[in-house]
Amino acid sequence: MSDAPDSLPVLPAAPTVPGSVGILGGTFDPVHHGHLLIAEEAREALGLERVLLVPAASPPHKPDQPVSAPEDRLAMVRLAVAGNPALEASDIEVRRGGTSYTVETLRALRDGGLEEPWLLLSSEALALLATWREPRAILELARLAVVPRQGFDPLGPDWVEARFPGAADRVRFLPGPLLPISGSVVRRRAHVGRSVRYLVPDAVAAYIADHRLYR
Repeated sequence: MSDAPDSLPVLPAAPTVPGSVGILGGTFDPVHHGHLLIAEEAREALGLERVLLVPAASPPHKPDQPVSAPEDRLAMVRLAVAGNPALEASDIEVRRGGTSYTVETLRALRDGGLEEPWLLLSSEALALLATWREPRAILELARLAVVPRQGFDPLGPDWVEARFPGAADRVRFLPGPLLPISGSVVRRRAHVGRSVRYLVPDAVAAYIADHRLYR
């Protein structure tokens, strides 16, 4: 075992900026502790007043993969954030229905009065940003906060500037968290009847069992 010091710095929480909002979108099939820790880490690092977790109605990057009903995924997110007033489940994409595009969600939030939120992304998602609908518009509507993801190369401002000239100052790279948890791991375990405790909140584990999801 290495006795090297932890390479991830632990910095004091930033002062909360009144009205500041982060947005963490995803399939959330199911929501797990990795998602929640990313939301909480970004909230403290950026001084966010609240973070919206936004389940996609129909994720555009998974057209041929089976996905749980949006109502189930939204219900699990609501259970997961209960008890933390700084985290909120948003049904904006589920209510809109159809394929969920981030740029459309950001425009709807802007029209509702939310200006320049922080969009929370993994380094894997950032690497694919050029394939998203209207990536330049996304960078104009929101600032991006990027967290690392295990198994994917870390990116940086030079990477952003090379692909989106002039936009590097719209992206901030956070040092963590870096967790080996994924929705696919939870689904595989639930599928064969294994416990998902400690991977997801207890209320989410109970929902999965009660509704026989992934079985």
